[in-house]
Amino acid sequence: MWNPFPGKEKKKKTSPIGERRIRELEIELERVGRELAEIRQRMRKALTRVGVIRYNPFRDSGGDQSFSIALLDEDFNGVVVTSHYGRDTNRVYAKAVEKGASSHTLSKEEQEAIHYASTGNQKQNTQ
Repeated sequence: MWNPFPGKEKKKKTSPIGERRIRELEIELERVGRELAEIRQRMRKALTRVGVIRYNPFRDSGGDQSFSIALLDEDFNGVVVTSHYGRDTNRVYAKAVEKGASSHTLSKEEQEAIHYASTGNQKQNTQ
């Protein structure tokens, strides 16, 4: 309601039950805040950055059935997995990624998958 005399509002008294409930809610809010901070900290390690690229490493046969997928956390740590599919064989490689790089030699496709995971940009094929 509009008050023609600002600053002259009457303060309403809160009942003891209301004061207790307010204090309970303040305590609960503090607990939820701490819990949220913990969840945020744990989420930094969750593999939330994903980059996928499909391609054909054997230009003379087949389609884009091979792929590289990078799974990274917020600090760009994780793994890049590559599957080379051929008519007679399928090979799968996994390489650790730390801060967006690997101690193993990365193929062009693996580098692209890490780039896509790091930036959020996605491309389906190299051709």
